[in-house]
Amino acid sequence: MTLRNETPSFAVLLAAYNGRAWISEQINSILDQENVNVSVFVSVDASTDGTENIVASIADLDSRVRLLPYGMRFGGAGPNFYRLISDCDFSRFDAVALSDQDDIWFKTKLSKAWRIMQENRASVVSSNVIAFWPDGKRKFIKKSYKQREMDYFFEAAGPGCTYVFDYSTMMAFKQFLLCNSVALNGIDLHDWLAYAFCRHNGYRWVIDREPSMLYRQHANNQVGTNTNIKAYLKRLDLIKSHWYSKQVNLIATLVAPDIDQRVTSLGFMLRNFNQLRRKPSERFILIVMRILGLF
Repeated sequence: MTLRNETPSFAVLLAAYNGRAWISEQINSILDQENVNVSVFVSVDASTDGTENIVASIADLDSRVRLLPYGMRFGGAGPNFYRLISDCDFSRFDAVALSDQDDIWFKTKLSKAWRIMQENRASVVSSNVIAFWPDGKRKFIKKSYKQREMDYFFEAAGPGCTYVFDYSTMMAFKQFLLCNSVALNGIDLHDWLAYAFCRHNGYRWVIDREPSMLYRQHANNQVGTNTNIKAYLKRLDLIKSHWYSKQVNLIATLVAPDIDQRVTSLGFMLRNFNQLRRKPSERFILIVMRILGLF
């Protein structure tokens, strides 16, 4: 672990796919982080726009950037991040951060996360974000509602691109992934799984109230934000198709086999209503969906 007066070292894991339009700006915002040492590991899902060539060109110019062997097809951000965590060597780093290909990090993102870790004895730090659109619109996205006892079964801590893990916590999560590689099939959201694993195993997680980055919104976002009717309807369709309840059950079975399938039973959810999600209105919507049989 880094001594008090030394500069902490961060491994940043960046999963990319057809990100030619944004990835250079994102990598530059990572390399521009203040008061930390960074190394960026990039895994590019088989792309059609030459994203891998952009990253390779950056890596040729800056030794802090490394492109992992290219050519595999992952089919989603989750499997791509599982690959990054499984394949990268973290032994020389103090902390590990996750990154999407299309955001813009504030210069203090990593140094502030490190300070919060030290001051709160936290294992993981995430944060709120500022969503932004091509037309210049910006919106503050709050994820820092008070954590509930069982929220991790039903939601992530926020965008995974805000997550920063200390070394020991990342190593524990890496071992968990390696031991459950087959069971990961079907779990679409790596950030939700990471939050569930850490919370269920007692790792202290702090969600910073201040935003740490600009969170780009566009047609290719895998998840994005719930900021308009179209986004809400998309989420509703996922719930009605039982994708959401399936994810809850898969994650619960993997991280808490003593509870697993019970978490989606109506009785369990009613008894633990106040613990289901951090935002009160979302707890209410979730239980109504369950009562109506839409969940």
